[in-house]
Amino acid sequence: MSDPDTPAGFSPRHVAGLVREAIPPMHPGGRPLVAAVALASGIVRALSGRGTATGLLATAATAAFFRNPHRVPPPRTGVVLAAADGTVATVSDVLPPPELGLPAETVPRVSVFLSVLDVHTQRVPVDGRVLAVTYTPGAFLSADLDKASEDNERNSVLLESTGGARVGVVQIAGLLARRIVCDVAPGDEVAAGETYGLIRFGSRVDTYLPAGSVVEVAVGQRTVGGETVLATLPERA
Repeated sequence: MSDPDTPAGFSPRHVAGLVREAIPPMHPGGRPLVAAVALASGIVRALSGRGTATGLLATAATAAFFRNPHRVPPPRTGVVLAAADGTVATVSDVLPPPELGLPAETVPRVSVFLSVLDVHTQRVPVDGRVLAVTYTPGAFLSADLDKASEDNERNSVLLESTGGARVGVVQIAGLLARRIVCDVAPGDEVAAGETYGLIRFGSRVDTYLPAGSVVEVAVGQRTVGGETVLATLPERA
């Protein structure tokens, strides 16, 4: 029986639900780092008797970095969604990296730069199937540099949409990034908007589009992974 003094629709269960919606879950790839920060903070507190507030703040900030908020893809077909939160750094026609296995001809590329404050999980840009996943070791240049696409450590995923279009997504480590997580493998069936990977700390994500695609974002625009439409695919892929 509800408390007569409790407003309609206001209950501990309702409040708990609102809190769960307000605090996004954490990507599993971040749990080891959060645990390490918490352990280090506990050791400092035990040895010095100080640092409780600093340790809690550091642990909470690390957990927030690995947040994986719920996203709702737009009800559109024949489009490519942003694979990451961030700022569009470049929109250009370039040759795709050889590891994607695409034809050696220029295609549109949209590069999104992720600052340390952005959500760092990556999302599938199209409904379809994973054709290939390739990891390439490399340098750790600042991710906002154009040559980071070629020189930095990266992980490339080639997708084939349900309409037959081939889209490449490349996770690129940045100046502070030292670990790329990819949770998909060749043959996996994937849905647009679902989480597929993570880059720890500042980084960049390049999306290679089929020739003839119409890009719908501009340099400097903010993107929301799994929701922002990057481009419209050509009618015949």
